[in-house]
Amino acid sequence: MLRPSMNKQLISKSTSKGKRVFVGLSGGVDSAVSAALLKEQGYDVTGVFIKVWHPDFLPCTWREERRDAMRVAARLNIPFLFFDFEEEYKKGVADYMIKEYALGRTPNPDVMCNREIKFGAFLKKAREMGADFIATGHYARNDSNVLKEGKDTNKDQSYFLWTLTPEDLSHVLFPIGNLEKPEVRALAEKFNLPVAEKKDSQGICFLGKVGIEEFLSHFITVVPGNVLDLKGNVVGTHHGAIYYTLGERHGFEITKNAPDSKAFYVIAKDITNNTITVSDNPAEITSHLPTKMKLQSVNWISNSGKSPVTARIRYHQEKFPVKVDVNQIVFSTPQTAAPGQSIVFYAGDVCLGGGILV
Repeated sequence: MLRPSMNKQLISKSTSKGKRVFVGLSGGVDSAVSAALLKEQGYDVTGVFIKVWHPDFLPCTWREERRDAMRVAARLNIPFLFFDFEEEYKKGVADYMIKEYALGRTPNPDVMCNREIKFGAFLKKAREMGADFIATGHYARNDSNVLKEGKDTNKDQSYFLWTLTPEDLSHVLFPIGNLEKPEVRALAEKFNLPVAEKKDSQGICFLGKVGIEEFLSHFITVVPGNVLDLKGNVVGTHHGAIYYTLGERHGFEITKNAPDSKAFYVIAKDITNNTITVSDNPAEITSHLPTKMKLQSVNWISNSGKSPVTARIRYHQEKFPVKVDVNQIVFSTPQTAAPGQSIVFYAGDVCLGGGILV
């Protein structure tokens, strides 16, 4: 008998028998193993492939991914469904991302994909069709409707799930949350799944290998501009101010009085005048880092930020102490942070929720 996940929601066969689960089968190994584990647990499993929006000018592989998902369903002898959420994805994820970049902000489309599609449209439709739960291949744990980091700290995806609510979690399973990636690969082989050796996908799901600059250029008129120093002197050129995030050190060219060995970082940007300001001076850079910022769209899954809270702004960033005061957050030390970015709150391994920096 293969070892199942130890998530508390993955219950014994006697109590899981007859419980309907719609599993989001992406065509990858993580969701495939999730479906296999749930079936072994005694759940009534249905595989679902979700089609999202994809721009016409980019190469598209969704048909290949759907084929792999169908092969997994056939191997597991489970029903297979196809949900078309193109319209929802275009409006809730792609349009959101384009609008945010146009305003000079730095959005996180993966967070919005989870909120609007996987735990939004998918969860809603699955429940309407009689499913008790949905399941995904996220590396996270649902412990009695408390969201926790996945056991595999290198793969943990709780950062991208901060918008979930306890009500959402009461209908969500993360079957591989207590497994590490090598264990998932081993289970895929033991289950003889057709995607056992398939490589993991990288990047934003609808972009593939295409860079964000090329994508945005089809929707936003962007022109090159000047790179400035703190005195306002022109020291280089860039491709368009909207492309750059505060703290970034790549993608622009310094042409004046700058040895190749020096690293310049973006410390400010002006969308109206299409300029970015950079510095290679550590003291200058630190002086421009914020120690507090406003918050919007705050969501608390657990707690309310009153007890000791740590946070991370970037995926896999080391957590740091913060103080949350209603719609404002105070950092324990200056942080590289940009408007539009998600900040995710933790207490130990519990993901408390998060918000968007403004």
